Amino acid sequence: MKRTMKTLVVACGAVGAAFGVGAGTTPAQAQGKTITLCWAAWDPANALVELSKDFTAKSGIGMKFEFVPWTNYADRFLNELNSHGSLCDLIIGDSQWIGGAAENGQYVKLNDFFKKEGISMDDYMPATVVGYSEWPKNTPNYWALPAMGDAVGWTYRKDWFARPDVQKDFKAKYGREIGVPKTLDELKEIAQFFQGREIDGKKVYGASIYTERGSEGITMGVSNYLYDYGFKYDDPKKPYAMDGFVNSASAVKGLEAYKELYKCCTPPGASNSYMSEGLDAFKSGQVALQMNFFAFFPGLYKDPNVGGDKIGFFVNPAGPAAQATQLGGQGISVVSYSKNQAEALQYIKWFSGGDVQKKWWALGGYSCAKSVLNDPSFPNSAPFAKEFLQSMGMVVDFWAEPSYAQLLQAEQKRVHDYVVADKGTAQEALDGLVKDWKAIFKEEGKKF
Repeated sequence: MKRTMKTLVVACGAVGAAFGVGAGTTPAQAQGKTITLCWAAWDPANALVELSKDFTAKSGIGMKFEFVPWTNYADRFLNELNSHGSLCDLIIGDSQWIGGAAENGQYVKLNDFFKKEGISMDDYMPATVVGYSEWPKNTPNYWALPAMGDAVGWTYRKDWFARPDVQKDFKAKYGREIGVPKTLDELKEIAQFFQGREIDGKKVYGASIYTERGSEGITMGVSNYLYDYGFKYDDPKKPYAMDGFVNSASAVKGLEAYKELYKCCTPPGASNSYMSEGLDAFKSGQVALQMNFFAFFPGLYKDPNVGGDKIGFFVNPAGPAAQATQLGGQGISVVSYSKNQAEALQYIKWFSGGDVQKKWWALGGYSCAKSVLNDPSFPNSAPFAKEFLQSMGMVVDFWAEPSYAQLLQAEQKRVHDYVVADKGTAQEALDGLVKDWKAIFKEEGKKF
């Protein structure tokens, strides 16, 4: 899910500058063409503008950028695709869009182009190929090049953890040293410990987590618990057979655990929080822990108030059944309605280059290339690089079916009603979700 990511059907609050049509344009050389790349308005998009100057210098092809806030991202570009619009020559689209875009003929299939240009999907992290490029999943049919790797991770107030009074009180209460949580139970203990505690004369809270109802927020949050407790979207041996997998006893416990964390340990007014609310809570010094996509971590590390030595990063902790995290990020595709497909494909070829991918990471983008991520120096290349690499090895994604928006809204409602609105039980929520998803798949003609 993209988002990150991750992660987006609609997300909250733009991060970074928003660009209108034609903004960020690099003038083309005398007789060169200009192509338009569409994405969300956030810090990685700003990095891509800088990176793309090299493409124009090398090819003579100018670049325009249509970047819109996350709140409008999905509506804006899905409407563009559905109306057969030609604004976007290239689009960095969410992983969930792949199924619909492929089946509706909105993206150019890239297999022949990849073969001709010697671009191999073996050169990219497997999870990103499945998540961002393939449809149907786990088949060699490619509709995008992995472009922006992302996953849900966590930040913590490293400076708070290092305080002698915190260390002393925590050990007295829990019988262990305070440190990066290795399990979800340990994470809850830390969140409980900080909830309502006074730090430097200010009341603080445990954790900022995803609870947003309107788009995808709470699904992107609760998944990190559900996966760790054993939830599966369907029977691995029988596609779309969901009974006993979506609503298993262990999945129910995972949903209950997420609600417990929300009820015990979040700041006031956290009933509709997503990416930007989490950033605000952490930057303002309200919370000890924050759930968010790795894409935001470079900016947080640079923050003058909570960054640098004050911030630490960790992967989603393990649960009773597994250790996994929600996939974010996107692939880059050529729009089938583009009048500049040849030039757009040139950009894809250029972007796939090893040196370009290294610079992409250095500028603040998240490369999916093995040549970057498997470099021995990568874990030390940024304060969160090691955790990002570990997370990309344990990601799970939401449905990428053409009906993903309906599937997502069903989960949003069922989970939010239980976790935030206190309606019914966790078992009833997941049983209801199975019922909803069956109805959607039945209408699509799926057999289960």
